[in-house]
Amino acid sequence: SMVAAMRKKLKLTLREFSNLRTQMNDDYREVVDRRYETITGEKASDAMLEHMIETGESESIFQKAILDQGGNFSETINEIKERHDAVMEVEKGLLELHQIFLDMATLVEQQGEMIDNIESQVARASTFTAQGTEVLRDTKTLHKKIKRKQLCLALIVVAIIAAIAIAIILTVR
Repeated sequence: SMVAAMRKKLKLTLREFSNLRTQMNDDYREVVDRRYETITGEKASDAMLEHMIETGESESIFQKAILDQGGNFSETINEIKERHDAVMEVEKGLLELHQIFLDMATLVEQQGEMIDNIESQVARASTFTAQGTEVLRDTKTLHKKIKRKQLCLALIVVAIIAAIAIAIILTVR
C-alpha cells in the first residue's frame, strides 16, 4: 500500500542520511588525524582524535604549530577556524535534520496504523455489502417462488370452491 511505500522511502532516506553523516565525520576525522601527524610526527589514538574533534582542540593545535614556526598566518588561522565552525554548524544541522526525520517516521508509523485500520474497515464493509447483495438475490428468488405458490394455491382454492359450488348446484336440482 501507499503507507508501506512511504515507510520504505523514509527508511531509505534515513539510511542515506546516516551514511552521509558518517562519511562527513570520517572525512573530518581523517583531516584532523593527518594534521596531528604532520605537526607531531605521531599517530593520534582514537580517543585523542575524538577529544580533539569534540573540543575543537584540533584547530588550536594546528594554529599553535603555525605560530611556533614563526609565521603570522592569521588569515589561514581564521580560515581554519571558520571551516571548523562551519563543520560544527553542519553537524548541528544534520543532527536537527535527523531528529526531524525520526519525528516524521513516528508520524508516518502512527498514521500508517490509522490508514491500515481504515483499509481493513473498508474491506469489511465491502464483504458485508457483497453478502447483503447475495441475500437480496436469494430473497428475490424466494419472493418469486412464493408468488408462484400463492397463485397455485389460489387457483386450487378457486377450483375447490368451484367444484363445491357445482356439486351443490347439481344436488339442488
